[in-house]
Amino acid sequence: MTTEPNPPAGPSEPALRITSGQPTDDELAAVTVLLLAIARSRASAAAPVQQAGGWADPALRLRRPPPPGPGAWRASAWH
Repeated sequence: MTTEPNPPAGPSEPALRITSGQPTDDELAAVTVLLLAIARSRASAAAPVQQAGGWADPALRLRRPPPPGPGAWRASAWH
């Protein structure tokens, strides 16, 4: 019984193709990191962001100072 080697798990064509120039290994690594970062940011940006409704606004817990005038100190108490 003979077994044939398994084909590579990745795509059959390269993800990057250099058409001109002689980039160094460091330059290729920088471009690869940049492309992966862009792909990751687009994937995370596609996720919907849930925003809290107005009921959760912490500013609603703060009271405004009473307007100045006669009896304003009475209106400042919590009822």
